[in-house]
Amino acid sequence: MRLDNKVALITGGAAGIGKATAERFAQEGAIAIICDVNEEAAREAVKTLGPQASFYNVNVADRQAVQAWVDDVVAKYGRVDILVNNAGILRDSLLVKVKDGELVKQMAEVDFDMVLAVNLKGVFNCTQAVAPVMIRQNSGVILSASSVVGLDGNFGQTNYAASKAGVIGMTKVWARELGRYNIRVNAIAPGFITTEMIAGMPENILAGMKERTPLRRLGRPTDIANAYLFLASDEASFITGVTLRVDGGIVVGT
Repeated sequence: MRLDNKVALITGGAAGIGKATAERFAQEGAIAIICDVNEEAAREAVKTLGPQASFYNVNVADRQAVQAWVDDVVAKYGRVDILVNNAGILRDSLLVKVKDGELVKQMAEVDFDMVLAVNLKGVFNCTQAVAPVMIRQNSGVILSASSVVGLDGNFGQTNYAASKAGVIGMTKVWARELGRYNIRVNAIAPGFITTEMIAGMPENILAGMKERTPLRRLGRPTDIANAYLFLASDEASFITGVTLRVDGGIVVGT
């Protein structure tokens, strides 16, 4: 029971890594409070998390909605011990596509803005909302989802890479700013994980991912959830400002 009675907020908790993390935290005694925009899936997910678990319909890009969520949790429980910034989206496209010297396609500005709004500003919104609570209680753990793409880049993912690299930068800043208040801030950089996000990829692409991974398999959501659990627990009490790769050893190629 490494998280016994800890109040843990998990964004994007309806499916995939977020759901697995909420379940793992609940198994270790945490009060798991998830938010997501997929209400139907989230209400099903929360049924597995114990009687104290709850779901909020929150878009992390909506600053007012995030603040209302955190305020309500604090009103009910009096504290926030753990924040997992997991919510994220993809809108992949080449920066530019040229044929016979002519521009035929490019990444849409709306797709760039949307990915940054959820994956980067969403992390900012949630962290800024919980930080004063954690400062007052002189304790807390903030964990955020980066990606190997934020470290290595990846073909067709300008917006996603920018958002996930930004998460790494913010993690380092916040570790320095919040450490004096006994708040630890770390990030996880998953490799390719078998979630709904990659379920629609062609089989040959998935096979190529496995081939480039030294462990010769894709990651499971529980692989990431276990890493979050370690970093959230007191076993990681002297770890802050770190981005932990959980990727089977992959280096994303060109």
